Amino acid sequence: MRGTAAVIAAWLAAGLLAPPGPAWAEEGLASSLFPQARPDVAAVAPADAAIAADTTPDVTPVDPAAPVDPELAAAAIGAALAAVAEAAPAPAPAAGEGAAPETSLRPRARPAAAAAALQTSDAPPAPRGNGICGNPALTGQAIDRIRSRTNGCGVEEPVQITEVAGVRLSTPATMDCVTANALAQWVEQGLQPAYDNQVVGLQVAGHYICRTRNHIRGARISEHGRGKAIDIAGIVLADGTVQTVANNWNRAMRTAYQAGCGIFGTTLGPGSDGYHEDHMHFDTANHRNGPYCR
Repeated sequence: MRGTAAVIAAWLAAGLLAPPGPAWAEEGLASSLFPQARPDVAAVAPADAAIAADTTPDVTPVDPAAPVDPELAAAAIGAALAAVAEAAPAPAPAAGEGAAPETSLRPRARPAAAAAALQTSDAPPAPRGNGICGNPALTGQAIDRIRSRTNGCGVEEPVQITEVAGVRLSTPATMDCVTANALAQWVEQGLQPAYDNQVVGLQVAGHYICRTRNHIRGARISEHGRGKAIDIAGIVLADGTVQTVANNWNRAMRTAYQAGCGIFGTTLGPGSDGYHEDHMHFDTANHRNGPYCR
């Protein structure tokens, strides 16, 4: 401490911290720690010369060779720091007292209302299921392997689906996971957009059953017998309205039906072959020439 005080005292002696004199004022030096007279005030000379003489600071020259007193040096440092603090600008008033908003380069927390507004969307959130078949939109359960004495029937890893993306099935529908995932895709991307997201239920007319195609004796096994098909006979809307394929084959239902082509391997409905006038048939069979849509 004594060494630091001695160095500062030496600065004082050399004139580095000395009060500004006329020569400094003329050179425009502004680095002094002592307050300097403002030009606009200094330009106005007092009318009374005696008063002017009394207001002139009494500056005693500093002898560089004189011994340094540590206590005097510390006092001089304190006076200089006090002058700097006095000249510093006053802190800005706190927020809420008429002060301008604080400017900061750091991101500020969003108000809760603004954050909630950013999360608002016109589209309703997609309902979630229990994740059967690895699909969060599906609700159902895995069941035991289905075996059959009829060649071509049966399902290796069947599931029973009860709900698809928030749309309830009128009866648990048995199928494989490939078909269940295709059904979920159709509901979300085809059915709901066609009805402005107002569908809450599906009337299931058929799912797994070991039978031939169109119940024709001697025909090939239907995709229903493999757990790859589902038949939809009607649609239930949020207001309780039920639209059936047999009685309400309207534009919205046709749009939803056509959206199934490509999601499913086969789509059959009214006008296709005479066997599907009252329901929409969807299955996930693979056809050599691509989807079969009638």
